[in-house]
Amino acid sequence: MIKNPRNLLWVIPLVFFVTSPIWQPPLSSFLQPRGDFTNTIPGVSETNSRNFVMDSITITLSSMGNVEWIVNADRAFTGKTDREIGLIEVDAVYTDPLKKNTETKITSSRGTYDVDDRHLTLIDNVVVLKPAVQQEMYSDLLHYYDDSKMVVSPGDVEIKAPTFNIEAGQMDYDLTSDAYDLSKGVVCDF
Repeated sequence: MIKNPRNLLWVIPLVFFVTSPIWQPPLSSFLQPRGDFTNTIPGVSETNSRNFVMDSITITLSSMGNVEWIVNADRAFTGKTDREIGLIEVDAVYTDPLKKNTETKITSSRGTYDVDDRHLTLIDNVVVLKPAVQQEMYSDLLHYYDDSKMVVSPGDVEIKAPTFNIEAGQMDYDLTSDAYDLSKGVVCDF
Protein backbone atom coordinates (compact mmCIF):
# COMPACT_ATOMS: atom_id res chain seq x y z
CA MET A 1 0.00 0.00 0.00
CA ILE A 2 1.08 3.55 -0.80
CA LYS A 3 1.79 5.52 2.31
CA ASN A 4 2.14 8.97 0.73
CA PRO A 5 -1.25 10.41 -0.50
CA ARG A 6 0.61 12.63 -2.97
CA ASN A 7 1.45 9.54 -4.99
CA LEU A 8 -2.30 8.95 -5.56
CA LEU A 9 -2.52 12.16 -7.65
CA TRP A 10 -2.03 10.18 -10.91
CA VAL A 11 -5.34 8.43 -10.28
CA ILE A 12 -7.38 11.64 -11.06
CA PRO A 13 -6.40 11.86 -14.78
CA LEU A 14 -6.89 8.12 -15.09
CA VAL A 15 -10.47 8.38 -13.75
CA PHE A 16 -11.23 11.20 -16.22
CA PHE A 17 -9.87 9.17 -19.13
CA VAL A 18 -11.68 5.97 -18.23
CA THR A 19 -15.05 7.66 -17.61
CA SER A 20 -14.87 10.02 -20.64
CA PRO A 21 -17.28 7.96 -22.80
CA ILE A 22 -19.95 8.60 -20.15
CA TRP A 23 -19.63 12.35 -19.62
CA GLN A 24 -18.09 13.63 -22.92
CA PRO A 25 -21.20 13.44 -25.25
CA PRO A 26 -23.56 15.37 -22.93
CA LEU A 27 -20.87 17.95 -22.16
CA SER A 28 -19.96 18.52 -25.83
CA SER A 29 -23.62 18.90 -26.85
CA PHE A 30 -24.12 21.38 -24.00
CA LEU A 31 -21.11 23.46 -25.07
CA GLN A 32 -21.99 23.45 -28.79
CA PRO A 33 -22.92 26.97 -30.10
CA ARG A 34 -26.62 27.45 -30.70
CA GLY A 35 -28.43 29.68 -33.20
CA ASP A 36 -28.06 30.61 -36.84
CA PHE A 37 -25.05 32.75 -37.62
CA THR A 38 -26.14 33.65 -41.17
CA ASN A 39 -27.31 37.10 -42.14
CA THR A 40 -30.82 37.57 -40.70
CA ILE A 41 -31.67 41.07 -42.00
CA PRO A 42 -34.61 40.79 -44.40
CA GLY A 43 -33.87 41.87 -47.94
CA VAL A 44 -30.11 41.48 -47.60
CA SER A 45 -28.64 38.63 -49.61
CA GLU A 46 -25.55 36.57 -48.88
CA THR A 47 -23.52 38.58 -51.44
CA ASN A 48 -24.22 41.79 -49.49
CA SER A 49 -23.03 40.37 -46.19
CA ARG A 50 -20.34 43.06 -45.84
CA ASN A 51 -22.77 45.92 -46.38
CA PHE A 52 -24.82 47.76 -43.80
CA VAL A 53 -28.40 48.56 -42.87
CA MET A 54 -29.00 51.26 -40.25
CA ASP A 55 -32.04 52.83 -38.67
CA SER A 56 -32.20 56.60 -38.18
CA ILE A 57 -29.21 58.16 -39.95
CA THR A 58 -28.11 61.79 -40.31
CA ILE A 59 -25.82 63.01 -43.10
CA THR A 60 -24.35 66.51 -42.86
CA LEU A 61 -22.96 68.27 -45.94
CA SER A 62 -20.63 71.20 -45.34
CA SER A 63 -18.88 73.63 -47.66
CA MET A 64 -16.02 75.82 -46.46
CA GLY A 65 -16.87 75.08 -42.83
CA ASN A 66 -20.55 75.98 -43.15
CA VAL A 67 -23.21 73.31 -42.70
CA GLU A 68 -25.50 73.52 -45.72
CA TRP A 69 -27.45 70.26 -45.67
CA ILE A 70 -28.72 68.09 -42.85
CA VAL A 71 -30.24 64.93 -44.32
CA ASN A 72 -32.15 62.62 -41.97
CA ALA A 73 -33.52 59.23 -42.98
CA ASP A 74 -35.52 56.60 -41.12
CA ARG A 75 -33.42 53.83 -42.69
CA ALA A 76 -30.15 53.73 -44.62
CA PHE A 77 -28.40 50.89 -46.42
CA THR A 78 -25.56 50.25 -48.83
CA GLY A 79 -26.51 50.98 -52.42
CA LYS A 80 -25.15 49.48 -55.64
CA THR A 81 -21.60 50.13 -54.42
CA ASP A 82 -20.11 50.65 -50.99
CA ARG A 83 -19.78 54.39 -51.80
CA GLU A 84 -23.54 54.81 -52.32
CA ILE A 85 -26.01 55.11 -49.45
CA GLY A 86 -29.66 54.26 -50.01
CA LEU A 87 -32.16 56.22 -47.91
CA ILE A 88 -35.79 55.59 -46.94
CA GLU A 89 -38.18 58.29 -45.65
CA VAL A 90 -35.86 61.26 -46.19
CA ASP A 91 -36.27 64.56 -44.33
CA ALA A 92 -33.66 67.16 -45.30
CA VAL A 93 -33.00 70.81 -44.46
CA TYR A 94 -30.93 73.13 -46.66
CA THR A 95 -29.61 76.34 -45.14
CA ASP A 96 -27.96 78.94 -47.35
CA PRO A 97 -24.86 80.11 -45.46
CA LEU A 98 -24.98 83.54 -47.14
CA LYS A 99 -28.63 84.27 -46.33
CA LYS A 100 -29.93 84.18 -42.78
CA ASN A 101 -33.22 82.43 -41.89
CA THR A 102 -33.60 80.79 -45.30
CA GLU A 103 -34.18 77.18 -44.40
CA THR A 104 -35.57 74.98 -47.16
CA LYS A 105 -37.23 71.75 -46.03
CA ILE A 106 -37.31 68.73 -48.32
CA THR A 107 -39.05 65.38 -47.83
CA SER A 108 -39.23 62.28 -50.00
CA SER A 109 -40.02 58.59 -49.76
CA ARG A 110 -36.66 57.32 -50.98
CA GLY A 111 -33.26 58.61 -51.95
CA THR A 112 -29.61 57.86 -52.56
CA TYR A 113 -26.41 59.68 -51.69
CA ASP A 114 -23.19 59.11 -53.64
CA VAL A 115 -20.31 59.83 -51.27
CA ASP A 116 -17.64 60.33 -53.95
CA ASP A 117 -19.63 62.71 -56.19
CA ARG A 118 -21.55 64.37 -53.31
CA HIS A 119 -24.70 63.76 -55.32
CA LEU A 120 -28.03 63.50 -53.48
CA THR A 121 -30.96 61.97 -55.37
CA LEU A 122 -34.48 62.12 -53.92
CA ILE A 123 -37.13 59.83 -55.38
CA ASP A 124 -40.94 59.54 -55.00
CA ASN A 125 -43.17 62.18 -53.43
CA VAL A 126 -40.54 64.91 -53.24
CA VAL A 127 -41.85 68.02 -51.48
CA VAL A 128 -39.72 71.17 -51.16
CA LEU A 129 -40.96 73.85 -48.77
CA LYS A 130 -39.46 77.35 -48.73
CA PRO A 131 -41.29 79.03 -45.82
CA ALA A 132 -39.46 82.37 -46.15
CA VAL A 133 -41.00 82.97 -49.61
CA GLN A 134 -44.09 80.75 -49.09
CA GLN A 135 -43.26 78.42 -51.98
CA GLU A 136 -43.92 74.70 -52.31
CA MET A 137 -42.51 72.44 -55.01
CA TYR A 138 -43.70 68.93 -55.87
CA SER A 139 -41.85 66.38 -58.00
CA ASP A 140 -41.10 62.67 -58.23
CA LEU A 141 -37.34 63.00 -58.82
CA LEU A 142 -34.84 65.57 -57.62
CA HIS A 143 -31.04 65.63 -57.99
CA TYR A 144 -28.69 67.84 -55.95
CA TYR A 145 -25.11 68.26 -57.20
CA ASP A 146 -22.98 69.71 -54.41
CA ASP A 147 -20.00 70.68 -56.58
CA SER A 148 -22.11 72.98 -58.80
CA LYS A 149 -24.82 73.77 -56.18
CA MET A 150 -27.48 72.80 -58.72
CA VAL A 151 -30.87 71.20 -58.08
CA VAL A 152 -32.23 69.36 -61.13
CA SER A 153 -35.66 67.82 -61.53
CA PRO A 154 -35.80 66.01 -64.89
CA GLY A 155 -39.48 65.11 -64.53
CA ASP A 156 -42.72 67.00 -63.99
CA VAL A 157 -42.52 69.84 -61.47
CA GLU A 158 -45.21 71.91 -59.81
CA ILE A 159 -44.34 75.10 -57.91
CA LYS A 160 -47.03 76.75 -55.80
CA ALA A 161 -47.01 80.13 -54.10
CA PRO A 162 -49.77 82.49 -52.93
CA THR A 163 -49.46 84.62 -56.09
CA PHE A 164 -48.64 82.02 -58.77
CA ASN A 165 -48.71 78.36 -59.78
CA ILE A 166 -46.15 76.92 -62.23
CA GLU A 167 -46.13 73.50 -63.89
CA ALA A 168 -43.18 72.38 -66.01
CA GLY A 169 -41.68 69.24 -67.50
CA GLN A 170 -38.18 69.96 -66.17
CA MET A 171 -36.53 72.32 -63.69
CA ASP A 172 -32.95 73.43 -63.02
CA TYR A 173 -32.38 75.57 -59.95
CA ASP A 174 -29.08 77.26 -59.11
CA LEU A 175 -28.72 77.65 -55.35
CA THR A 176 -25.95 80.24 -55.62
CA SER A 177 -27.86 82.68 -57.85
CA ASP A 178 -31.40 81.63 -56.78
CA ALA A 179 -32.32 81.28 -60.48
CA TYR A 180 -34.85 78.84 -61.98
CA ASP A 181 -34.66 77.37 -65.48
CA LEU A 182 -37.98 75.74 -66.39
CA SER A 183 -38.57 73.87 -69.65
CA LYS A 184 -40.66 71.23 -71.47
CA GLY A 185 -44.15 72.67 -71.45
CA VAL A 186 -44.21 75.43 -68.85
CA VAL A 187 -47.67 76.55 -67.69
CA CYS A 188 -48.00 79.59 -65.39
CA ASP A 189 -51.10 80.77 -63.54
CA PHE A 190 -50.93 84.19 -61.83
